[in-house]
Parts: sequence; C-alpha cells; structure tokens
Amino acid sequence: MAEKKSFMRVKGIRKKTGDGRGIRHRQSKHERRARYVSMFYLSPSIIGVLVFFVIPFLVVIYYSLVNNPVQGRFVGLKNFISVWNNEAFRQAGLNTLRFSFTAVPLAVIGSLFLAAVMESKIPMKSKFRTFFLSPIMVPIASVVLIWQVLFHYNGLVNELITVLGITKIDWFKSAHAQIPVVLLFLWKNLGYNMILFMAALSSVPKDLIEVAQLEGAGRHQIFFKIKLRYLSATIVFVTIMSLISSFKVFREVYLLAGDYPVSSLYMLQHYMNNTFRSLDYQKLSSAAIIMSLVIIVLFFIMYKAEDHFGRDVED
Repeated sequence: MAEKKSFMRVKGIRKKTGDGRGIRHRQSKHERRARYVSMFYLSPSIIGVLVFFVIPFLVVIYYSLVNNPVQGRFVGLKNFISVWNNEAFRQAGLNTLRFSFTAVPLAVIGSLFLAAVMESKIPMKSKFRTFFLSPIMVPIASVVLIWQVLFHYNGLVNELITVLGITKIDWFKSAHAQIPVVLLFLWKNLGYNMILFMAALSSVPKDLIEVAQLEGAGRHQIFFKIKLRYLSATIVFVTIMSLISSFKVFREVYLLAGDYPVSSLYMLQHYMNNTFRSLDYQKLSSAAIIMSLVIIVLFFIMYKAEDHFGRDVED
C-alpha cells in the first residue's frame, strides 16, 4: 500500500513537471512570435536607417581611406593628413569653432534668462512669448534681406554707431563679420530654446521650492541651487541642438556673403561645398569624418558634465 502511494506521488510530480515544461514551451513560442511580429513592424524603419544613414556613412569611411572612388586603392590616413594640413580647412574649422563657442553659450544663457523672466509674474507675458517665437515662422531668405539692409555700410546699424562717435564698419567684409551672423543666430533660436526651458522650469517640484522658501532661501539661491540642478538635462539638450544649428549656419552665411566670403566668415560648410563642386570625394569624406569626431567629443563632454551635475537630482 505504501509503495502504491509512493508511486502515485512520483507520477503526480512528473505530471506537474511535464505541465510546467509545456507552459514554458508555449511561453517561449509566444515570445518568439511576438518578437517576429515586432521585427516585421520595425523593419521599414530599420531598412530606412540602414539605407539613408548607416550605409552612406560606411561609404564615406571607405572614400576617406582610398585614393579615389574609381581605383579604390587603400591609402590609410593620407587623406586625413592632407585635409588637416590644408589651410582652407583649418581656417574654416577655426571660424566654425569660434562661431559655435560664441553663439551657443549666448543662445543657452539668453534663452534660460528669458525663460526665468517669463516664469515670473510680468504683464503681457503671452505677447512677449509670441514675440520671441515669431522668428521661427519667418523664412530665412526674408531675414537675410533685413540683415543686409541693417548691416549695410550705409545701413541703420552704421548710422546708429556714428551717432555714438564710432567709425562706420563694413560688416560683411571685415574681421567683425561674424557679429551679424551671431545676432541672426540668436534672433532665430532664442524663442524655441526659451520654450524648452519654460517647460523644464514648470516640472521643478513645487514642494521643494516651498520648503526652501520656508528655510529662508532667496530667489537667487532657489534658482541656482534647486532649479538649475533640475534643468541640467534640458541645458545639455538645448546646448546640443544649438551646437548642431551652429554647424549648419552655412545657409545664412551663404545668402549673406556668397561662396567665398571674407576669411572670418569662411565656415566648414563652405569648404565642403567647394570641395564637393570639385568632386574631390576623398577629401570631402575625410573632412566630414573629422568634423563628426569633433562633434562626438563635444557631445561626450556635455553628457559627462550633465551626468556629474545631475546625479544628485536623480538620487
């Protein structure tokens, strides 16, 4: 009798074990099916990324390592060295970095200041917000025409500075040529960045601010010690977007000064555009990779800074 009970117990355990294996098998089959369905729906996006981003980037790398696209003879880093020693490329790279390191901090700080002002209780807040957002809707060609009138040698800006006793400046043919472009960049981007900062400021915990006020913290202390900590991720995002926009300022400069502007306005995009016209693909590809590496390094530094300053907020 005892042997029979023992046999039945072992049989029941085997049956349960078998059922568990069946359940796990059905679950794994269901997971595989769900994975295949997901891949099916994602396949158009994956194919698009491969065709329009990954494969062209691999082709650019290939062009940068060969003598020309026809022969395809491997030359190593020769194209990179040739581009790096090119005076036009170095001048364009320095001008682009100088413009970015001037315009981007001004765009971030200026838009953050405007967002802080808009957050306070000021009259006609909605009208000011519309005023700063209106440049986004204006075509860039129209803006360039206005800038050409303002910064012409006999334009309004020179008329104003002569009243202050300053000699007229030929803005687009002098060492001061980047100043109008920086002002155009700020006028075009401040409103959009301001909206991003306003959205981030509205998400700062109100109870934390109320506790700080009860503890006697002033307005400046609350902004720099609390709000700025919570804005670290948004600051990095706005900086990255502004940096990308600063590297794409060729459109404005081209409309203002043409293919071969004064040396202080000769940007990386001018070098690449002129190199593309000469069909020098290997130099063009090498310059594009160098530019990409510089942007990647800058992004890495910004992400590390955000990770350092935003760590205590996440904790």
